[in-house]
Parts: sequence; structure tokens; C-alpha cells
Amino acid sequence: MNARLPRAMIQLGCVLPLLAACNFAPHYSAPKTEPPSAYKEAVPGGDATRQGWTIAVPSDAALRSDWWQMYNDPQLNELESRVVVSNQTIIAAEANYRAAHALVLEVQSQLFPTLTLDPSATREKSSAALAQIGGGGVTSGTTTGSTGTTTTGAPTSTAIEPHNIFALPLEASYQVDLWGSVRNTVAANRFSAQASAATLANTLLSTQTTLAEDYFQLRVADEQRRILDSTVGDDRETLRLVRTLVKSGVDSEADIATAESALQSAQASATDAGVARAQYEHAIAVLIGVAPGNFSIPYQHLSQPLPVIPVGMPSQLLERRPDIAAAERQVAQTNAQIGVARAAFFPALTLSASGGYESTAISNLFSAPNRFWSVGPSIAQTVFDAGEHRAAVMQARALNESQVATYRQTVLTAFQGVEDNLSALRIYSVELSQAHQATLAAKKAVELTVVLVRNGVDSYVNLITVQNQFLVAREAELQVQLRQLVASVTLINALGGGWSDSQREQDERMAMRAPGSSTPSASPPGNAQPAPNPPPIPLGEITPDEIIKLNNDVMGPEPTEPPPPADPPEAGASPK
Repeated sequence: MNARLPRAMIQLGCVLPLLAACNFAPHYSAPKTEPPSAYKEAVPGGDATRQGWTIAVPSDAALRSDWWQMYNDPQLNELESRVVVSNQTIIAAEANYRAAHALVLEVQSQLFPTLTLDPSATREKSSAALAQIGGGGVTSGTTTGSTGTTTTGAPTSTAIEPHNIFALPLEASYQVDLWGSVRNTVAANRFSAQASAATLANTLLSTQTTLAEDYFQLRVADEQRRILDSTVGDDRETLRLVRTLVKSGVDSEADIATAESALQSAQASATDAGVARAQYEHAIAVLIGVAPGNFSIPYQHLSQPLPVIPVGMPSQLLERRPDIAAAERQVAQTNAQIGVARAAFFPALTLSASGGYESTAISNLFSAPNRFWSVGPSIAQTVFDAGEHRAAVMQARALNESQVATYRQTVLTAFQGVEDNLSALRIYSVELSQAHQATLAAKKAVELTVVLVRNGVDSYVNLITVQNQFLVAREAELQVQLRQLVASVTLINALGGGWSDSQREQDERMAMRAPGSSTPSASPPGNAQPAPNPPPIPLGEITPDEIIKLNNDVMGPEPTEPPPPADPPEAGASPK
């Protein structure tokens, strides 16, 4: 019998590695997609500089991770560099990745045995009733009669006296991963952590994109206020012209009131432009993790050229979008969970062993007679579960199919985003040219109408009309320019912003940095005291257009208003 035990242990040791190699998860490969051979809206032979994009060739430089530097704006570069450090949404995404990574380590520990040391010291006393029936390991007492016979009676008093029990047990337990349940759980959590890293990269890209869009919105708001302030200057010059014409008898006092109304309306519009500007500045402050009250951006004239963006090929998009990478890792995660569900059909083998010392006196606890041990395997198998395991497998397969569909939909949406923004840039380039021509035509109309009004040929009402048309045309051209800038930023976001699938490990290392290692500064460098919002525009930026100032010297100085006549004294009042 003793010879058979080693042989059986050897056979079990040979069989266990073979069983442990079983894995019931389906073989995984990334879901198949059919990317187009080229982008439909990227028409070859177009003017790349005007359209804002170019067909990528092997010599083209790909989008860099610091893609915002293509706009050559130092203020934007400084703001974007603070997003990864101070944005609270990014910090939360980093924490989510660390939690997912910790879960991988937690499940991975199940691949190794568990050792438990449980020393104890107990003082106990058995009851007489239990001692009477042999409970608690107490032996009955014996008495010897006068005849020399020995009789067994009630237990002796020493059997139920209080006594100490000292124990030092060491227990080991190991569940053999015969069917790959633990390994598939580890793999599923690892895939989930990788998806979390890709989600972190996508969150960072989205935040950087939002910051760039808000920044350009703010710059356009500044430019709009500059146009309105220049319009205010134009209206002042127009009011001066009307007063000169009234003095000459060409126009009436009603025209002065109309000109004053137009001036006040332009001033109100210029003031109202500060509302949107303040909101964009506050949004940028939140994106870089700063309280809006401690942050301000100075005025800067908008002179932003549109960068040329290397688009690349559609097949490259699957490796350049972090959201696509996250969706693909989630497909792999659900595939591994199928193996976990299928492994539940098979028995679980657990190897356990325990040993140690036990004594009623601590002085001889470690003596040889006080040793104890036990060792042996156990197998647990569910005999009847009313279809629970089968339903779990069905659920895992359905979740995997759902995630595959989500992945393919993410890919299709990515292609749509690129095509949308390519067409937007192409169409906006044409629209911007048309809007600029409309502005020039409106400016010419104002120039001609001013001459006609000054010579008394046309009415001042027509001058107001053409001036309003000129202002509308300038603002419309500015809005097209803004939409074109935003479309270029959105296109970069749709292309993945320079991210690639090979950067996943770099994202993981970034997310594993010690929390709180970077402290956001309260305000941008060189801006210790936040400026009022909206900030003042330099006087050189607010110059009336040379449209209505024709023959300005002939008009002479602006006439002064005569003082109002004094009220006649009341009857009976003595003159002062």
C-alpha cells in the first residue's frame, strides 16, 4: 500500500499539467472590418493648403502626439501642456486605470497557493453533562472497591476542570486551474485594463480637442469685439458726417437721432460680445484645472492660418484611434469571459494541507508528540443547477456578440467623422472665399454710399442699410473662419490626434504615475494678477475703417452742440 502512494502521486503530477493546459475560451482574433481603400472626401489633386488636408504619402510626417503645435500659437501650446497635469477628468481616468490594473493583480494571485497561519490560545472548561457522555474528549473516572474490583463511574473532577489549549496550525490551500477559469479571468481583467488605458488616451485627446476649440472660440470672440469696436468708431465718424450735413442744411435733425441710435446699438453689441468671451475663458480654466477666478487670457489679434493635416489611409485609422482600441480590447475581454463561463461545467480540484502543534501547556507546545498534520485533495462538482451554467454561457456569448457589433459601429463612426470633417474643410474653404468677396462688395457699397450721402444725392437711411450689411458680412466671414478652424481640430481628433496602438504601454506607464505628483499652478506664467474680462484691446487694434472718412479735412472739426436755452424766469421772481 505504501508503494502505491508514491506511484499515484507521480501519475497525478503528470496528469495535472495536461489538465491545467485546458482552456475553454474561443480562439480570439480581432473582428474583421472592411475599411475603404481611400477617403471619399479627400479628392486627389485638390489644393491642400486651401482645403486644410493633404493625401498622405510615405514621406509625409504623421500626426504627432503634440498635434496642437501645428497651429504655431505659443499661448495654445502652454494651455495644452497643462491639461495632462491638472485636468480633473484626466486624473479620474488615470485612477480608473489604476483600479483596473489592481484588479488584474488581485485575480492573478489565485494562480498561487494560499498559506494561512492561525495561532490561538484558548482556555476552556467542559460541562459535566458533556463529560458524562465523553464530550469534549474527557475520559470517565475509575474507582476501586474494597473487594479489589474496578468499576467505572462518573467522570473525575479533573476531567471537567478548566484547562488551556495552545495551537499553532499552518494551512495551505491551492485550487488547481484545470479548465482555465482563473487564467481566463486574469486575461479578461488584463484586457479590461488595456481598454481602460485606451479610454484614458481617448479622454485626454477629447479634452485637448475641447480646449483647442474653446481657445479658437475665444480668439474669434476677441476678433468679433474688435470688429464691433471698429464699427463703433465708424458710427462715430458717420455721426460726425451727419452733423456736418445738418449744419450745411442737407440733412435734418432726425438723421442725427438715427445716427446716434446706430452708434448706441453698435456699442451695446460690442459690450454683449464680452459675455461669450468670458464663458470661453472660464471653460478653458476648468479644462486646465484652475478656478476661473484665478485665470485670465490676454487679448490677441486673430491671425491663425489653417494647418495642413496629413490624413493618411483609411486602413491606418484602426490603429490611430484610441476609442477603437478600447472597443477591440473589450471584445477580447468578453471572449475570455466565455471561457470562464464554460469552465464552470467541470469539477473544481482543491489541494489542501495543514500541520502544526497543539498542547495544553505552552512550555511543551513544540514537542514531537504534540504535532498534527493532514493532507489530501477534494473535488467539487455541481450535480444539478437547473440550467444556471448553461444560461451563464449563453449570456457570455451574447455579450461578446454585442461587443463585436459595438466595435464595428465604432469603426464606422470613426470613418464617418473623418469624412464629415474632410468635406467640411473642403466646403468651408469655398464658403470662406465667397464670404470674403461678399465683405469686399459690402465695403465698396459703403464707400459709394458715403460719397452719395455727403453730396446730398442719397439719403442717410440707405447709408445705415449698407453699413449694417457690411457689419453682417464681416461677422459672417469671421464665423466661417471659426467653423473652418474648429473643423480642422475635429478632423485631428477624428484621426486619433497622433495616437497609435503601439502607445498603449506608454499610456499605462503614464497612468501608473504616483497620484498628486504634479500640482497645477494657479494661473499662467507671467499672469500673477488675473486681468478683467473682457481684457482691454490695444488702441492700435481699434481703428475705424477708412471708408467713411473721405474728404475728412473738408468736413472740418466736429460741430459742438449749442448749450440749451435757459428757462425764462417765473413771474415775480427777482433776477439773480
